[in-house]
Order: sequence, then C-alpha cells, then structure tokens
Amino acid sequence: MRFYLLIFSWLILSCQRIPYQIQSHYDETTNPPQPNYALQENWASLPEKNDPADQVPLKSTYQNAQAQAKVDVFFVHPTIYTQKPQGSSDWNADVSDASMNKMVDESTILNQASVFNGSCRIYAPRYRQAHYHAFVTKNLTDKVKSLELAYADVKAAFEYYLQNYNQGRPIVIASHSQGTVHAKRLLKEFFDQKPLQKQLVAAYLVGIATQPDTFGSIKACENGSQTGCFVSWNTYARDYFPSWYKDGLNTSVSTNPLTWRLDEEFAPRTLSKGGVGLKFTFMPEAVDAQNHAGMLWINKPYVKGRWLLKTKIWHRADYNLFYGNIRENVKNRIDNYLLMTDQK
Repeated sequence: MRFYLLIFSWLILSCQRIPYQIQSHYDETTNPPQPNYALQENWASLPEKNDPADQVPLKSTYQNAQAQAKVDVFFVHPTIYTQKPQGSSDWNADVSDASMNKMVDESTILNQASVFNGSCRIYAPRYRQAHYHAFVTKNLTDKVKSLELAYADVKAAFEYYLQNYNQGRPIVIASHSQGTVHAKRLLKEFFDQKPLQKQLVAAYLVGIATQPDTFGSIKACENGSQTGCFVSWNTYARDYFPSWYKDGLNTSVSTNPLTWRLDEEFAPRTLSKGGVGLKFTFMPEAVDAQNHAGMLWINKPYVKGRWLLKTKIWHRADYNLFYGNIRENVKNRIDNYLLMTDQK
C-alpha cells in the first residue's frame, strides 16, 4: 500500500497538471534565457554538488559511490513542466524557476538519476524542457520548435560536459520520456559511428518507443553484460494495449529489466532486486515483468493493498519499479566494459 501511495502521489499530481492546454503559438521572443553550464546552478546533479541524486533509498544497503566511480552518466530528465505556465514563456521551462527546479529534483533526480550513484558520477543538466503540450498538440510547427529549443540545451550541456568534465572517461547515457527523445538525438550526433562510441558503456533509453534501427551501429542489448548497446522499455499493466500502440510502440525494442533480455519469457517477482516507494523507501521483490510485442507488461506490484491498484499505464514508474535491477545492471556493464578495455 505504501508503494502504491508513492507512485500514485507522483502520478496523480502529474495528471492534475497534464490537462492544461497551451492556447498561444510558439513565440521565440518569449523564450527563457539560455542556460550557462559553467554555473553549477544550471545542473540538477554534479558529482561535486550536494543534490538528490546522491541519496540512496531508505531501508536499503546501497551506498553513494560517486567519489570512487570510474565512469560518468549523463542523465536527461523527463517532462516535469506540465502545469499552467506562470512566466513569459509558455512552451519551454525556465531553468531559473526555483519551483520547477524543486519539482525536478524531488521527482526524477531523486527517483531516477540516483540509481546510477553506485557506479557512476552523475551529470544531469537543467534544460528548457518542452511543455507536456508539445507532445499532444496538433500544430507540428509549435511542437518542433519547442523540442528543438530543449534539445539545444541538452546538446550544449553535453558539449560543456565533454570539454570540462569527461577527460576521456567511459560514459553511460540515461534518460526517461522527453529526456529519451533528446538522448536519442545526442547518441546519433555524438556517438553513433563516431569516435566517441568507443567510450559508450551503454544507453538506458527508457519511457519512449525506440526502434531497433534507430542507430546505425548502436544495437539493442541482448543480455545483461553487453556493452556499447542500448536498452529500452515502456511499462504497462498485463493485457493492456494503449490507444497509441500501433504508432510505433508495437515495433519498438522492449528490454525486460528483470532479465535484460529481449525475449518474451515471463520473469517472476523473485528476480526483482527491489523498487523504491513512499519517501524513497526500498521495497524488495516489487514486481514481475514480461515483454510482449514492444511493451513491458507487469502484474500489479506485490505490495499490501495491491488489489486496489487500477492503473494501466506505469510510465511514471519505469525506473522506480526496477530500481534495484537497474542499479545492479549498470555495475555489471561497467565492470565488463572496464575489463575489456583494461581501464579497471
């Protein structure tokens, strides 16, 4: 029941904001100022910064090991900008908005980016994220311009990271939802069939349908130890097909994060290394999982009061449900990468 309350406190708050529809068209003259990534304040997480990505779940034995990590993760957060705009810009968030930053930090940075702190130094930029409406509007021009502005920031942050932080270290790319839209572009532009691909440990492209042929030379991971590849999944209740299923979800890569395979074999809850729940609390054997035709299907999470759970779309919990498995898998891939490249 407590796990249910955490996931749905996030879901319910988000859903309350989602119905807002932007009435104006995109106007570049009202864009928020471009972030300066030389300033720590324009990063939601940095290794030397005290931020929510440093935390580990309550009742877990995990430790924040960023100080000893030999690999970096560049994490691109999902859409948190869903409410009625309060500033001069409707279509893209202002990275100097303290209220918005607090929502980003207390949701995605805590619950998602922190999964990497056992094996990676975490770099997560604030960026002028596109409003949720950009994903549902029928006006293609508004949509493209809003997402282009958001990607321009992600690209600028990554370029600053490469020039000032990376120093040739191996890299994990990780993202969720809108963040995955931008992360895929980043991989195409900087890694795919480029020299930097040699530094790619793996990419966690979660929460957006990703096709097998998205990249030229970066393929879907086939197991839990492979490197230089990507994983991707979108979580739904068993037997559920969303209305947009045939818009690309049906042909997308689906990695089962309990087995790290692409097959459709059912993975029982005993393979779960745990999820995170209320007040960022660790919950053992949280869920089972099974790939099915481009989707990741789950039964109701194994928590008290599970019979009350009615949701069919588990998008917001793509990381939460599989927190322990992701954390373990990142370490496994890194260990394998370092072994193969003699960097350990």
